[in-house]
Amino acid sequence: MPPTYPFLKGHGTQNDFVLLPDHDGSVHGDLPAERVAALCDRRAGIGGDGVLRVIRTSVADPSQAEDAEWFMDYRNADGSLSEMCGNGIRLFARHLVDEGLVDARGPIPIATRDGLKLLRVEAASITADLGSPKVLGETMVAIGDRSWPARHVDMGNPHAVVFVDDLSEAGPLLESPVHDTAVYPTGVNVEFVVRRGERHVGMRVHERGSGETRSCGTGACAAMVATAVADGRTPDEDLSYRVDLPGGTLTVTWSAGDEVLLTGPAVVVARGTTAL
Repeated sequence: MPPTYPFLKGHGTQNDFVLLPDHDGSVHGDLPAERVAALCDRRAGIGGDGVLRVIRTSVADPSQAEDAEWFMDYRNADGSLSEMCGNGIRLFARHLVDEGLVDARGPIPIATRDGLKLLRVEAASITADLGSPKVLGETMVAIGDRSWPARHVDMGNPHAVVFVDDLSEAGPLLESPVHDTAVYPTGVNVEFVVRRGERHVGMRVHERGSGETRSCGTGACAAMVATAVADGRTPDEDLSYRVDLPGGTLTVTWSAGDEVLLTGPAVVVARGTTAL
């Protein structure tokens, strides 16, 4: 029999993940891409949009160890590395609180490949401070014979935000939209965004390495930022938008201090052991 190890399964607005407790890094080693893909396989594995390894920062990235005890080692469903995950980091914080690994009363520091993030837990809702966005130039994305202008927004990971009249314009999103590889050499998350009211948008997303997902936290932030810029946001105000996704609703606030705050639920739904 192959050795087994523990896992948990959870989601944030139905953006779902496999969590792997590996506090000292001795269980999974370098965490091969093949293992991540096997875990995320929805027919032969546990199923998920990605894997969150729960590992101490002193092991994963000693340069951040003074600022945070825990490091979110996030991998896309195909095993590729990703800098950040907005829904994933809220689920990561939920796990830390549930297991008594952090004090839930104050800000929870979590180290990531995009640096330190601070989270606050309030009952069922968790807010992640994702830092300052980078609003860059326009680019283009295409699906089949259709193409759209897109706003390039960096939320620690790359995004292309497309405004459409109807979310059905994106089609089935079975394949990655074509993008400018000079602008996005490591791939891009593409958000299709429709306006639904004042400070209210709907969104679908195709995530690099995972395909279309039911939700994307950094994608919701990128969509909000691009919409707020188009709406003429002034930098001296706190501005909040509602973002509807197929898996639920998130609130994104762009503060006068130039911080993007992502608020929404995150729940652990199962735990067990696996030999995958």
